[in-house]
Amino acid sequence: MTNRANATLIALFLAALTLRPQIVGVGPLIPSIQDAFGTSHAVVGLLGTIPVLCMGLFAPVAAYLAAKIGTRRAMTIGLALIGVFGILRATVPSAWLVVLLTWPVGIGMGLGNALAPISVKEHFEKRPATGTGVYTTGIQIGSTSSAALAVPLAAWFGGWRGALIAISCVALFSLVAWVILTRGEEPHAAPAATVPRLPWRSGTAWLLVAIFALMGSAYYGLNAWLPDAYAERGWTAGEAGVLLAMMNLTAIPASFLIPWLSDRTGRRSPFLLGLSCFFITGSVILVAAPGIAYLGSLLAGIAQGGLFALVMTLPLDFERTPARVGALVAMMLGLGYTIAATSPFILGAIRDVTGSFDAVLWVAAAFLMAQFFALLALTRRHPSARPV
Repeated sequence: MTNRANATLIALFLAALTLRPQIVGVGPLIPSIQDAFGTSHAVVGLLGTIPVLCMGLFAPVAAYLAAKIGTRRAMTIGLALIGVFGILRATVPSAWLVVLLTWPVGIGMGLGNALAPISVKEHFEKRPATGTGVYTTGIQIGSTSSAALAVPLAAWFGGWRGALIAISCVALFSLVAWVILTRGEEPHAAPAATVPRLPWRSGTAWLLVAIFALMGSAYYGLNAWLPDAYAERGWTAGEAGVLLAMMNLTAIPASFLIPWLSDRTGRRSPFLLGLSCFFITGSVILVAAPGIAYLGSLLAGIAQGGLFALVMTLPLDFERTPARVGALVAMMLGLGYTIAATSPFILGAIRDVTGSFDAVLWVAAAFLMAQFFALLALTRRHPSARPV
């Protein structure tokens, strides 16, 4: 690749590092935040719900914004929102102000999350697997680092506020790096048509929405409540944070290697179904066998990393033209993230009603069992399953 392409790839990786820590890093800090404000599990669960909801609501907006002002400028706006409002929400005095300022943080994350694949399409059309692997790996590294470092950062910087400020400062660093590394790109020219028509009548599109929504509901629910669930079982905050970090750590190599292997074999179905079984197994271990929780976390991480990357490639398999691919992606991400956004809040409410996190973890496992059957239905429609 050229130096220009390499710089863009590095910029995309650094930008992707910021697209999950404001969700995942909050998970280990939830007990401290809840104690500071004396609020319910459902209310503090909004800190996980709002950013995921924004990733759904602003997926179509990101595509429109990229067409109007260009991916570079749109990503700049997204990263600025994450960094600036991330710092502001860590300084306000009430729980509801923290919740309120989570909205612009979530909007920035929603824009950046949907802009990353658009950037790959623009700059790496001949090597889309490389670009997708780089940014999904960046997402996984950001998730893992924030999960592992959230509690130590709180200890080093005087509590959960200091930890969130440190995480937000990383986003500001990514913003500066993005602006510098992409400054040589060609000027953007807005096309005449900017809004794709979503495939509302497509059964394949609705299966993709269901798969993405169920996967996201389980993943974001576990990230929000797994540390709290194990704190309830007597683990320290640091030990619970390590458990969550392990789930995100194993996702890093899986997010790059598994799509590469599926491309080499030309068959996605065995990988999709096998990873779904891994995810179910890992989630059941986490709720039913806490003595081997680390094994469950590792299995869930491998499955989550591989599934996320593979599901992001599925629209490319089912559609041929960029416009139709874009419409399918917008529908999958828009509705999928919007549905998944309710998971931390609903699971937090389940905890409030039942008084235990066991029911919360079983519901997350049920999401994954339902996803298996949606994947099974989709694989029968996959182009590779059709007779030659």
